[in-house]
Amino acid sequence: MTSLFRGTSIVTGASTGIGFEFADELASRGMNLVVVARNTEKLEQVAQLLRSKHGVLVEVLTADLSDREQIDTVAQRASKDDIDLIINNAGFGLNESFFDNSVEAEQKLLDVLVTAVMRISHAALPGMRNRNRGGIINVSSVAGWMSSGTYSAAKSWVTTFSESMTMQLRDTDVHVMALCPGFTRTEFQDRAGMETETIPDWMWLDAGQLVRDALTDFAGRQPVSVPSIQYKALGLVAQYAPRPIVRLLSVMSRSR
Repeated sequence: MTSLFRGTSIVTGASTGIGFEFADELASRGMNLVVVARNTEKLEQVAQLLRSKHGVLVEVLTADLSDREQIDTVAQRASKDDIDLIINNAGFGLNESFFDNSVEAEQKLLDVLVTAVMRISHAALPGMRNRNRGGIINVSSVAGWMSSGTYSAAKSWVTTFSESMTMQLRDTDVHVMALCPGFTRTEFQDRAGMETETIPDWMWLDAGQLVRDALTDFAGRQPVSVPSIQYKALGLVAQYAPRPIVRLLSVMSRSR
């Protein structure tokens, strides 16, 4: 497994939360990094920390993935021969309903969660396939199996896209995996303005453990990684329960 995580990894949304945990864990395994986020100051702090802690090379690439030109700057870097792993992690949520959000906010959500994933993957995968090594982890969500607004719809696309790439690359040493976590203790909920007081403790995941489990699943060429027993069970319910029940549960979860 150690030899799998070599070369250089791009991690989007690397300044906090799950993205930072991926960067830290990959650096601890000896991978050089390209860290991507919107805030240059935070990225520089992360880069300095990881360099001093793990002795790896860390390149800072500031980009707002709701902007097409900046997405393509990251995609161009992803197309280079030194990139062996990409963590498409950047994302955010919207706390209002589709009818209450502006169309600009909804478009921004799609650009970050869907368009950026597609364009970065499209830039990187042909070279990986030609080199016959490398891969991509796309951070999706168990919400992708629910019907909970446009965030849920976008994550459904990410999971399905990742599974499709897995099948198209099945005869190669290149692998694509969707990571589908549930509630994870990061800054994500605060930035989305979510009320989290009613969410029981057993539903919260530790971001560091989530990342370690995801990398184990990636090394085992799992097409989809669902961390923790509780979310494996909830994921099965969401995938295989009758859709009217899933729709009802989705509405109930949004109204809490």
